[in-house]
Amino acid sequence: QVQLVESGGGLVQAGGSLRLSCAVSGTIFSRNTMGWYRQAPGKQRELVATITSGGITNYGDSVKGRFTISRDNAKSTVYLQMNSLKPEDTAVYYCNLNSYVAYWGQGTQVTVSS
Repeated sequence: QVQLVESGGGLVQAGGSLRLSCAVSGTIFSRNTMGWYRQAPGKQRELVATITSGGITNYGDSVKGRFTISRDNAKSTVYLQMNSLKPEDTAVYYCNLNSYVAYWGQGTQVTVSS
C-alpha cells in the first residue's frame, strides 16, 4: 500500500523560508517521478515542482528561483525548500507520486503572513 505523508508546513512571515518533506512507503521510491502541488482557497490545484527518478526538475513559473525540489532515495523522501516566501504562496501543499497511477498525500498547510 503506497502512502505519502507530508510534513513541515506552518505559518511564516513573508520573506521567510520553510522546508516541506514527503515520506513515501509501499513502493520503490527511486523509480518514480515525485511532485509538489498546491491549492489555495478559490484557486485550482497547480504544479509547484517535479523531480524525475533521474533527478531532472521542473518548476512552476510562480516559484522559479525561490523553491527547490530534491529527493533522498535512501530515505524515500522528497523535499521542497521554499525561500523568499510570499503571501500568495499560502496554500495546502500536496505531495504526489506518479507511477502507473497517481498517489497523493493528505497535504500540509503553508501560511505566509505579510
